Amino acid sequence: MKSLSTLLLLFLGVSLLSAQHSKQDQIDMALLAAPESARAGAHVYGFDEEGKMVTLREGTNDWIVRSTNPKSPNFEVVCYKKDVEPFMARGRELRAEGKNRAEVFDIREKEMAAGTLQKPDKGSTLSIYYGGDARYNAETKSLEGGKFRYVVYMPLATQETTGLPLRPHGKGHPWLMFPGLYRAHIMITPPDGQ
Repeated sequence: MKSLSTLLLLFLGVSLLSAQHSKQDQIDMALLAAPESARAGAHVYGFDEEGKMVTLREGTNDWIVRSTNPKSPNFEVVCYKKDVEPFMARGRELRAEGKNRAEVFDIREKEMAAGTLQKPDKGSTLSIYYGGDARYNAETKSLEGGKFRYVVYMPLATQETTGLPLRPHGKGHPWLMFPGLYRAHIMITPPDGQ
């Protein structure tokens, strides 16, 4: 549960991230979503004082990470392979144009089908380190109260081609989301505490 002061600041539109987290803190927290072996060379996106997404550090490997958005009341850092960036960048463009979530999904799907938008390769990964009450600890460079969710992109995959269910059989079990579409992916959400 969020504290009264946190809720008040969010209500007033004050960004806790920009007030408390430096550029280096944003880099450090974004890298938490990446595999340890990829962190040193990952490209890092974060947010400037106006809340605009910007590059905080150029990358030297095939990984991209994004710090948590100061406009969101929830913590979420993301890591994905470079081949997913055209898909992500197009989503950012469409949201900036005012498109809603469903419109973004539909437009990108049509563009991937037409071959005008590069789709993620089969097996490309995306990991999200998140939590509604999660808080970044700058002293320990760790996330308190966060959990992971993983995505493995499998364009056009179906239940028949993968053998995966369309809903998890239990906590932490993999399942296939958006079967038969270019944005099809395997979802894995480990149970809390793991």
